[in-house]
Amino acid sequence: MSALKIKKGSSSHSAYDLRDPNAEVIETHTLAVLVDNEAGVLARVIGLFSGRGYNIDSLTVAEVDHKGHRSRITVVTRGTPAVIEQIKAQLGRLVPVHEVHDLTVEGPSVERELSLFKVVGTGEKRIEALRLAEIFRANVVDSTLESFVFEITGTPEKIDAFADLMRPLGLVDVARTGVAALSRGA
Repeated sequence: MSALKIKKGSSSHSAYDLRDPNAEVIETHTLAVLVDNEAGVLARVIGLFSGRGYNIDSLTVAEVDHKGHRSRITVVTRGTPAVIEQIKAQLGRLVPVHEVHDLTVEGPSVERELSLFKVVGTGEKRIEALRLAEIFRANVVDSTLESFVFEITGTPEKIDAFADLMRPLGLVDVARTGVAALSRGA
C-alpha cells in the first residue's frame, strides 16, 4: 500500500491511474480455431498450450462442417499481449489448423456457457434456491425431496455469480460445458 492507504492499481474509484506502467497486463482472450476433424488434432492443439506452460480456462470442441470434416475449437486463455500473440502464431503454424480468430480483439462477440448445478437443501434454503433460480432464469431439470438440479445458460460471469449465491444454500456439484463463442455481425 502507498502512504495514502490506496491499493496499488485500484483506479476504479480514483481520478489517478495508479497502475505500474512497466507491469505486464494479463488479459483473457477467446480464440476460435477451425481445424480438420481427424484423430489427434485436439491433442496437438492442447499440446501446444501444455508444452509451453500456457493455461486453458475453458475449452469446447465440436464438428461444425460435416461435409468438409472441420471442427471448431473455442479456447479461453490468459496471458500478456505478447503471449497471446505467440499462442495465435503457433496455432496458425499447426498443419491441421485452417483459421485462428481472436474474438476478443476482432470486434463484438457473443459468449455463452451451459451449466448444471446440484443443490441439496430443505425448508427455507430450498425456497431461496428456487427464488434465485427464477431470478437467474435457471430451469429445474431434476427434483427430489432433498435436491434440485438447475440448468443455466449465460456468460461465464453470470454462471459464476449464480454459483456464488448457491454455495450457502447447499451447492454440492457443478458441471460446466465451457465457453461457446461467435463474432457478431456479418
